[in-house]
Amino acid sequence: MSRTPAERLRRFLFATGVCSGLMADQLVLFAVPLLIYQETGKVSTLGASFAIEWLPALLMYPFAGLLADRDGGVRLFSRGNSGRAVVLLCTVALCLAVPSWTVGLLMANGALLASVMPVVRMSVEKVVPRLAKGDDLPRTQALFQNMELLATALGPGLAVLAAALLGKIWLLVLAATLFAGGAACWLGLPRTGGTVSTAGTGGQAAGNVRATLSDLGLGWRLLMTNRPVVLLAVLNFSINLVFATVLAANAAVVTGELGAPESSFALLNTLVGVSGLANLALTPLLVRRFGVSFLGVVGYTVQCAALLVLSFATGFPLYAAGFVVAMVGVAYFNVFNRTERVKVIPAEHLGKVMGPFFLVGWAPYPVGGLLIGTLGASFGPQHLITVLALGLAAVGAVVMPLTIGAFRRALADTVTAEPVPELGRTA
Repeated sequence: MSRTPAERLRRFLFATGVCSGLMADQLVLFAVPLLIYQETGKVSTLGASFAIEWLPALLMYPFAGLLADRDGGVRLFSRGNSGRAVVLLCTVALCLAVPSWTVGLLMANGALLASVMPVVRMSVEKVVPRLAKGDDLPRTQALFQNMELLATALGPGLAVLAAALLGKIWLLVLAATLFAGGAACWLGLPRTGGTVSTAGTGGQAAGNVRATLSDLGLGWRLLMTNRPVVLLAVLNFSINLVFATVLAANAAVVTGELGAPESSFALLNTLVGVSGLANLALTPLLVRRFGVSFLGVVGYTVQCAALLVLSFATGFPLYAAGFVVAMVGVAYFNVFNRTERVKVIPAEHLGKVMGPFFLVGWAPYPVGGLLIGTLGASFGPQHLITVLALGLAAVGAVVMPLTIGAFRRALADTVTAEPVPELGRTA
């Protein structure tokens, strides 16, 4: 499929902006857990910080979806990443001014960054279907997925180098610079696709509140009546519960229980990112050869098996291999996840539905932090992961076939349905 120079430029700006923001995320994910663990030496504190970080993100997702529908996504992405850059710079300044406040400031920083993350993610969800249509949609979704993995290849390596030269706290300044760069890239994308809610009138505060509540209710109703998307949300919830537990414990398991150096913690994410480089070429070929449903099943199966491997690992090499393969499985599943759901959600309501969808799917993240902070501290993080991985496999065996069948029926109904004129309009 040939693209015009303008289309190629838009895709380049899109991918560069996304990758820049994701690399900034990787720097923060490397520096903050290690700083907190070094300051406290407690797995329970890591779990608590993880829970505190994700709670505001969950509360923001439905509102982020509404904002994305009204804005169109482009301006929202730039403003969100600019806001994250400002938060990081303020955090660094306060940590340097009052070192005794470092742990509390880093926790507050995580909560603020997480509260903006839904805005950025929903902006990407809104813009991708406008950049790609038809057969190009899976390739563009795979591009976004592999930008995430590419960022994990470049981000941790950059983090280790910068930490050695500057110190971990200064990594946050570098992350702020990358967030600002990502925001600048999207300034070159066309600002179209936004809608204005008609539930409010005259810009009055009461009307705006009614409009927001009406749109939130509409989003939940559209989600709950969309069977394939509901089943997909169940799968996302189950997957994220296990990975939230793994991610919350990673710094403690790698540098504590397995006795590996800090550089190994960065290497873990770098290896995941390197696999993303291979996926840049491999994923489109697999989609063309086998289809997105097959790729989703393979990804789900691979991640379950790999999670069991890392849960039994007694040394860093086996743990790292399990983690990397599990994340590759997630990447393959997410091509199915991201491609299929946008096909069965009305484009004009995509943000309204995806807000509640993400709220359900990402709800396990604070739960995972709490599990590590409670059961993980006494029962052992790896033993906890074993139990959760077995539960994930059981859920997939039942729900994955139902999900694929529901999507096939929904897409078949979409193709065969007669166009219905909207009220007050002709067909």
